[in-house]
Amino acid sequence: MTEGRHSNNFKKLQASMRGLVGKAISDYGMIAAGDHVMVCLSGGKDSYTLLDILLSLQRSAPLKFEITAVNLDQKQPGFPADVLPGYLQNLGVHYRIIEQDTYSVVKRVIPAGKTMCGLCSRLRRGALYRFAAENGISKIALGHHRDDIVETLFLNMFFGGKLKAMPPKLLSEDGRHIVIRPLCYVPERSIARYAAARRFPIIPCSLCGSQSNMQRVQVKRMLEEWEQKYPGRVESIFTGLCNVSASQLADPDLFDFAGLDARRISASCVAPERSAPTPSSADRRPIEL
Repeated sequence: MTEGRHSNNFKKLQASMRGLVGKAISDYGMIAAGDHVMVCLSGGKDSYTLLDILLSLQRSAPLKFEITAVNLDQKQPGFPADVLPGYLQNLGVHYRIIEQDTYSVVKRVIPAGKTMCGLCSRLRRGALYRFAAENGISKIALGHHRDDIVETLFLNMFFGGKLKAMPPKLLSEDGRHIVIRPLCYVPERSIARYAAARRFPIIPCSLCGSQSNMQRVQVKRMLEEWEQKYPGRVESIFTGLCNVSASQLADPDLFDFAGLDARRISASCVAPERSAPTPSSADRRPIEL
């Protein structure tokens, strides 16, 4: 009985996540027929889940697209290099392992105690973009979820003075690559449950995983406290990101505030309101049903 209940719960969770990912792909036009999608696999719960859901959708989707799983081996000490190849071989998915020693570069350049994520992500992105350009990749899929997007919004507001987050679909600065985030509608707690149920062989990141003083970690804790006190707040914030009213913000490059004067309707052009006529006694008949 217990096993059956757990199985049913997982099926509901899987169906929900497939629905959310499918909706995101449809809403933002993430994947088209004939696309070659590169799924960036780090060994964390998010990217494992992304690959798993996309492979599931690929089997039932009416349009045909190709998937290649790509892992960047950054040569971190103690990294279990055999885990991902073994997992992907058993899965039967086409995959590639890129080897580039970004670990030594980050450790050499970033002073001890400072956040490493900025440089690490730039080096990682460069290596993945090069692979995409050399291998006919049309879409680069990343495992960022809804909570990552909301965290990024607050990071940019608190520490960068900008109102921006992670877009579900992005054109790279050089105009050569389309980056997609199919998990953009999925909350992190659902991914954690899914990954635990699927028993993915999680590989921790030894570069930044232990940096408890990172600004992102602080923002994450803040949002978790909010969610505990006010359930649904993170979802509401994300919904706000999908319903932006530029005229109610304050960016003159985003909305033409200066042009409002020209759009104002002159008082002389407004027709006077007519008062409603007083009904006569003949009009005061009861309404027939």
